[in-house]
Amino acid sequence: MSSIHCVTPLSAKSFRHLTTEALIQAAVERHEGVLAANGALCVNTGTRTGRSPKDKFIVRDGNTEETIDWGVINQPISEVRFQALWQKALDYVQHIDLFVSELQVGADPHYYLPVTVLTEYAWHNLFARQLFIDEPHFHGHGNKPKWTILSLPNFKTDPQRDGVHSDATLIIHLSERKVLLCGHRYAGEIKKAMFSVLNYLLPEHEVLPMHCSANVGKEGDVALFFGLSGTGKTTLSADPERYLIGDDEHGWSENSVFNFEGGCYAKCIDLSPECEPLIWKAIRHGAVIENVVLDPKTGVPDYHDASLTQNTRVAYPLEFIEERVPEGRVERLPSAVILLTCDLYGVLPPVARLTHEQAVYYFLSGYTALVGSTEVGQKEPIQTTFSTCFGAPFFPRFPKVYADLLLKRLHSSDATVYLVNTGWTGGPYGQGERFSIPATRAVIHAILTHQLKTVECEQLPGFNFAIPKTLAGVETRQLNPKQTWVDPQAYDKKAQELMQKFIDNFKKFDVDATIRQSGPQR
Repeated sequence: MSSIHCVTPLSAKSFRHLTTEALIQAAVERHEGVLAANGALCVNTGTRTGRSPKDKFIVRDGNTEETIDWGVINQPISEVRFQALWQKALDYVQHIDLFVSELQVGADPHYYLPVTVLTEYAWHNLFARQLFIDEPHFHGHGNKPKWTILSLPNFKTDPQRDGVHSDATLIIHLSERKVLLCGHRYAGEIKKAMFSVLNYLLPEHEVLPMHCSANVGKEGDVALFFGLSGTGKTTLSADPERYLIGDDEHGWSENSVFNFEGGCYAKCIDLSPECEPLIWKAIRHGAVIENVVLDPKTGVPDYHDASLTQNTRVAYPLEFIEERVPEGRVERLPSAVILLTCDLYGVLPPVARLTHEQAVYYFLSGYTALVGSTEVGQKEPIQTTFSTCFGAPFFPRFPKVYADLLLKRLHSSDATVYLVNTGWTGGPYGQGERFSIPATRAVIHAILTHQLKTVECEQLPGFNFAIPKTLAGVETRQLNPKQTWVDPQAYDKKAQELMQKFIDNFKKFDVDATIRQSGPQR
């Protein structure tokens, strides 16, 4: 090991730029995981089977003092605390093996970031190799300064000594281009750390960073799917009739849409070849499955077993999806923007057409549900949340920065925006029923074939957005949510309750009156 970001700690042994096969072999030999019957590497992340937002910090210094929306989500840590912990990590590194890869995030020649990924686990390096962009396959313009990710799952932090909250900590130092992960075995923290970095840096270049999936039709039409994990981004963008750009993180510049990543990170719970054929086929040798239970005799994954967690995951490279955009970038602007919401109240329609001002309102609100224990400490398997920009834990700047950029991009592209409910109808969670994947796919098909631009619509009272009166593939009674409830008065009561939650949540935003008035009105 020669250096870590211009520092020279010596590790017991370093393994540089190993192939996928070599990393898999190392992970198995080191007992980090086992091979499933389908060839994927199966690993267990221990007690943390999701992200731990309370353990994430950003270094507060002269560069970040005024530009970050500090608070419960963007927690500050001092320069002194970071440097002390970084030195302890370097001391720890001297006694372990390290796996090293040179990668990139951002499939754009202007906005990419080169990243050196150093990991204690072989499978963490494999994960990064599959989720980020392999440097030999992408060439940007110029020699940019490199970022460093140092992931040490067995190096635990001490809250009293280190000024953190638990034995696992993630710290981003934006000024020094460093990411330090201590005590985290769940690999999703690695990818989301760099997502947060890009979400901070790109607005300075008038690029909107987005927690969304994206695909492109055979006629060149681009669609974006915003949403929290588990609400349908990966499933709905993996469309056999369209080309996948990416499943989770993208940038929208003046003239293009580009992926931040080189792979996909899909949920596995209740996965089936009938409903999600592309994801099913992608789980093979080279993929990494997290916390999926295997049959002890056959090694066959049981995707219905949630005994370890609801948040079972698979990471695989985009190459495992046949219908994809190999460059990870298209020089076209979106024609359809889809906001995916998982409504536990059962009062939102399967689809609504939004004005651009309404789009900004619902984008800032980020109303949906936390699905499948995606965060540590989540007590219920599914619970209502308002997650700003449909990804509050990953957006360091003030919400207005992203809202203004979205409105600017919508005006320049003239994209049509839709709110799509992948949650409940006919009653709230526990009483009604969830929209099926085929029903939601029918809605998405209608959007992408422009049917919803021309069908006759009506206004949904209170929410005041346009809902279609008829739609191919969807029962007419389901289009107006009130008609699916046995008791219309119970619907009205629940709808009023949700509208008030929107109103209360939106008080914290500093926006123009036209946007504020675009939301629900009781």
